[in-house]
Amino acid sequence: MSLLLNIIWLLFGGIFVFLGYIAGGIALCCTIVGIPWGVQCFKLAIFSIFPFGQETRMSSNQPMGGVLNVLLNIIWLIFGGLFVVFNHLFWGFVLCLTIVGIPFGVQHFKMVKLGLWPFGAVIVSKGDARALATA
Repeated sequence: MSLLLNIIWLLFGGIFVFLGYIAGGIALCCTIVGIPWGVQCFKLAIFSIFPFGQETRMSSNQPMGGVLNVLLNIIWLIFGGLFVVFNHLFWGFVLCLTIVGIPFGVQHFKMVKLGLWPFGAVIVSKGDARALATA
C-alpha cells in the first residue's frame, strides 16, 4: 500500500519537494561553510521522495544530540529551517482540508519534525521503527 501511495505522492507534487531539497542541497554544498546544511537538505530529499513507510528518529548514538548538533540545528532554524517548517505546515493543513489529501498532509506533518531538527535525526522504515521501540 505504501508503494502505491508513494507513487501518487510523487505524481501530485512530491517530486517538486524532492527537487527543491536537492537544489538547496547542491547550492549549500557549493560553499565550504554550507556543506553540513547541504547534507541535511539531501536527508530531507531522501525522506521526501518516498515518505510513506518511513519515520524519523533521533540517533541513539548521542541521546541528547550533542552540543554540536544543537548548535547546527539552531543555525539551521535561523537561516532557513523555519521556512521549511512553515512550508510543510501550510501544505499539511491545505491537504488535510480534503478527505483524499489527508494521507499526504500527514506526510508533510512528518517532514515538519525532520525540518525542525535535522541534525542527529535518522530515517528508518516503519518496520525498523517498531523494532527500535520494543527494544
